[in-house]
Amino acid sequence: MSSMLEPQEIVERALAASTADGCQVIVSEDSDANLRWAGNTLTTNGVSRSRGVTVIATVGSGTETAVGVVSRSNPDADAIPELVRAAEEAARRNDPAEDAGPLVTPGQAPTVADWDAPPAETAIGVFSDLAAGLGAAFERARTADRLLFGFASHNLSTTYLGTSTGLRLRHVQPTGKVEINGKSADYARSAWAGVATPDFVGVDVDALDSELTERLGWAANRIALDAGTYETILPPSAVADLMIYAYWTAAGRDAAEGRTVYSAPGGGTRVGERLSDAKLTLRSDPAAPGLECCPFVVASSSSSMSSVFDNGLATGATDWVRGGELTNLIHTRHTAAKTGGNVTPPLDNLILEAETPGPTLAEMIANTERALLLTCLWYIREVDAQTLLLTGLTRDGVYLVENGAVVGAVNNFRFNVSPVDLLARMTEIGPTAPCLPREWSDYFTRAAMPPVRVDKFLMSSVSQAS
Repeated sequence: MSSMLEPQEIVERALAASTADGCQVIVSEDSDANLRWAGNTLTTNGVSRSRGVTVIATVGSGTETAVGVVSRSNPDADAIPELVRAAEEAARRNDPAEDAGPLVTPGQAPTVADWDAPPAETAIGVFSDLAAGLGAAFERARTADRLLFGFASHNLSTTYLGTSTGLRLRHVQPTGKVEINGKSADYARSAWAGVATPDFVGVDVDALDSELTERLGWAANRIALDAGTYETILPPSAVADLMIYAYWTAAGRDAAEGRTVYSAPGGGTRVGERLSDAKLTLRSDPAAPGLECCPFVVASSSSSMSSVFDNGLATGATDWVRGGELTNLIHTRHTAAKTGGNVTPPLDNLILEAETPGPTLAEMIANTERALLLTCLWYIREVDAQTLLLTGLTRDGVYLVENGAVVGAVNNFRFNVSPVDLLARMTEIGPTAPCLPREWSDYFTRAAMPPVRVDKFLMSSVSQAS
């Protein structure tokens, strides 16, 4: 197994074995820990390690450069030269890459001083404080005839990027989350709460349990409502699930080609157009406190949103929407040159904030005459790319607010909404705070969102989902 070789040695051996015009090597070391519980009892835990190696060979020069990409899991030392040869053979078979361009040089990359450091490792002990908090929560749940289910996971992913142009970059990405489902003993009521964390320091299990207890209490009263449009309050987690999809579809090239909600009628993109009258900003920043992410590009394949030719390129803070105006779309160096946009690679965090934050979630509820409180979204799917119309289902808690108080839980719905259109219909935007997206938590955990109040949120049909 490749654990006999240090990641840096794999990079150097692969680069030394290359006979192509250009070579890039990405080694990803993942250390994982997990903890699960069900019915107020811890059930399983475990730790694992894995390694992935990707070799990207380039043959030719300028716009005539072809690319070959080959990846392997846990290759042994003898497999490294074979991996390089396979990538080079693929490059020589392929036509010139559409996004062909010069590889990134050290002057275009961030300065990294920890190349020689070993991969980061997590351990089951990362959950020590969490487990103690869960024990106390389990006891409270038993006493109150409630059931708690859920899991926690922690991943330390160490990426090493070395190239024939001299790049030697390393980044450690911590990713952790806790998700808890609370249920009544008869399973008739259900609520969800979750939190993202890089290190499990300060995870407040008591606060999560208190939130679940409150929501299960609200659900003691059941109310049937018809489909229709409702004023709706969304907590940060639900807002994140919608805004992340708006971000994932913000490829500048796709917009310039007339294929997305960000395409302008008659050609071009909507950059410069006002999407909301609210003074809100949607942004990403690799240095955002608590949401830090990789400060350089790591791409094992090319698409309208990424390019292997950009590997190692330094990334920076980017406003996607500023003051309610669309200011940037996602661009590689190739798509930026092709469409005239800024070079703005995708980043692994997303933040929505108001210039002047309004009321908190509790204050929104207290100031509400009648609205729905929509806590969880799931099974979100795209219906129409041109408007970014999404559909999905509600889950684990839709509540009716009347005269400043939550009066009960209502049936689930199928909803239809465009997150871009939603920006224009936010009538209140609260303070921004880190949150865990419910639907996308397997793919995207670094988000900070506000609670929002939205006018005319369409519940298109009643759903039997539970």
